[in-house]
Amino acid sequence: MALPVLNTPKFKLKLPSDNRVVNFRPFLVKEEKILLIATETGEQAELITAIKNIIKACTDIKDVESLSTFDIEFVFLQIRTKSVGESVEVSVTCPDDGETQVEVSIPLDEIKVVKTKGHKKEIKLSDSVVMTMKYPSLDVFVEMNFTPEDAGVDQVFKMAAGCIESIADTEQVYDCKDLPKEEIQSFLDQMTSEQFKKVQDFFESMPKLQHKINVTNPKTKVESEVTLEGLASFFA
Repeated sequence: MALPVLNTPKFKLKLPSDNRVVNFRPFLVKEEKILLIATETGEQAELITAIKNIIKACTDIKDVESLSTFDIEFVFLQIRTKSVGESVEVSVTCPDDGETQVEVSIPLDEIKVVKTKGHKKEIKLSDSVVMTMKYPSLDVFVEMNFTPEDAGVDQVFKMAAGCIESIADTEQVYDCKDLPKEEIQSFLDQMTSEQFKKVQDFFESMPKLQHKINVTNPKTKVESEVTLEGLASFFA
């Protein structure tokens, strides 16, 4: 006699980038095991595959690879919320002494994608040159969130080069997917510090998961506001 089939509940969410409605379900034990193994090994390729496969398996999104990083963060958070529980325990360092750790419970439905006012994908480098950016891909997202080592200067340049969609001057628009990586890298190298700062500002101000909490240091009794950003802050 066959064992009974367990019905999995279905939910809906809106993608922060374009308000597209997506159907999703919680991840199952078999999928959670894949994620736990990938997190424990710390292998980047395994993490990318695990996150990609979980989002593909648990939603009706067809273009997972082309999702913006904050869409991935938001979708993964919603799946995690319905799968494991409505809150998460996070260890926060008190800012007043920089060392005391406090355990805080955060309701996951309070974590939102925050959009910075004035954030644009177009960067004006000069009177005649405008660069259009795109958001980092899934593999870059995993690098940013789950790789323990500091990114380093090369990593920042590599990420920037991979996120330039097009470069336009008064003559024509250059589609960067048709250009060799070396040529894009060379273009970045020619920038002044002021121009490259605009590129860094694009990444720093792009929409991200964010949540503010107040913590009281048990040693000093000082209350401080702490801002948690990015998926790794909530599931470190």
